[in-house]
Amino acid sequence: MRIHFIAIGGAVMHNLAIALKNKGYQVTGSDDEIFDPSKSRLESNGLLPEAFGWHPEKIVSDLDAVILGMHAREDNPELITAKALGIKIYSFPEFVYTQTKDKTRVVIGGSHGKTTITSMVIHALQVSGVNCDYLVGAQLEGFELTVKLTDKAQVVVIEGDEYLTSALDRRPKFHVYKPQVALISGIEWDHKNVFPTWENYKSQFTTFIKTIDSRGTLIYCEEDAVVAKIVRNDTTSIIKIPYLTPDYSVAGSGTEIHYMGKNFPMQVFGKHNMLNLNGAALVCMQLGLSRQEFYRNMASFSGASNRLEKIREDDDMVVFRDFAHAPSKVRATVAAVREQYPTHHLIAVFELHTFSSLSAGFLLFYKDSMHPADRALVYFNPHVLALKRLAPLTISQVKSAFGDGVEVVDDAAQIAPYIAKKKHGKCVLLLMSSGDFGGIVSSLIHS
Repeated sequence: MRIHFIAIGGAVMHNLAIALKNKGYQVTGSDDEIFDPSKSRLESNGLLPEAFGWHPEKIVSDLDAVILGMHAREDNPELITAKALGIKIYSFPEFVYTQTKDKTRVVIGGSHGKTTITSMVIHALQVSGVNCDYLVGAQLEGFELTVKLTDKAQVVVIEGDEYLTSALDRRPKFHVYKPQVALISGIEWDHKNVFPTWENYKSQFTTFIKTIDSRGTLIYCEEDAVVAKIVRNDTTSIIKIPYLTPDYSVAGSGTEIHYMGKNFPMQVFGKHNMLNLNGAALVCMQLGLSRQEFYRNMASFSGASNRLEKIREDDDMVVFRDFAHAPSKVRATVAAVREQYPTHHLIAVFELHTFSSLSAGFLLFYKDSMHPADRALVYFNPHVLALKRLAPLTISQVKSAFGDGVEVVDDAAQIAPYIAKKKHGKCVLLLMSSGDFGGIVSSLIHS
């Protein structure tokens, strides 16, 4: 097949392009800008466009399909040409579905935890020798790509994002996959730019449940009141299996899960990760693994990239980086590090970066989320607010929303001096952001 990618530089798009090339497809692509690691990976695979920009002449009639990235707008000149030539146009979720129609599709959804749970399932299956395809939103240790599509695997594990599919398809991505096994980890209002009300956002998960195969299974977090209510109100005939936090205890720099009289050591820690583990365990049990086999396999799981990832440890400092941006994730991440390092001095630094987190009305949900930290700093970039066309925020406004004990800065140059000033004794530095702290994250890690 000949496939052309419009907006090939995206996080998933470039991985999908490489996966299809590995499958033997002829792949081309365009984008108006491409940054690392996408750029280096595309270049090493011979897929980096010769010049940035949109080139309608690349869209020729003998293309089998065009895959349209979310970054591309409806007036994209390549898209217009593809429409005029009658070439089949897919969003990447639609294309992934066409590639996996004959497989058992597992889709992990939820406002938080879905990347980690997807990663856990993939890892456990690999350790047990189960061949599976996958699509996950973070780099995994031991895996070159975040997308794998083959003809041999009978199972595919997909991280089901609720964000919109493409400029031509305004459905959330996870509405497209039609899973036989699904999981919902938790529901918390996010993506205010496309889901303007809480009710509108929640309804996307109600619809997701209805996309599950009629003979399928939904695994859901019963400790999340919103999820539990949505599942109770669902009238479909699918099997519904709840999960809870397992019995566990802190053990050194990790955690032990206690099950059937045995202790299973884990590298990941925190109550939210224990919940994630139990959800992933139930998914794997649907695929033939026992719970004990799953727990044994997870002893070697060190986590997904940027998901409470330990990136430095020396005599007096441990540094974690986390992709946290939703209020519940910030709250859970700070609490997890506090629980794991009760005697260390905990410095938590959080960047407001997403559309939702930078919205004045949404800030109130962060109240006391960083309370367990000994020192807490919140950073926001006024330039990012301007780019997202949001109303300006003031330092006092953000400080009031987060509550007592939280300091706020709007200049990234102030972060490193803050950390240096607050460090003493054995210290844990927790960096939380879906961004890069104004481009200085690397210097903060080694400060």
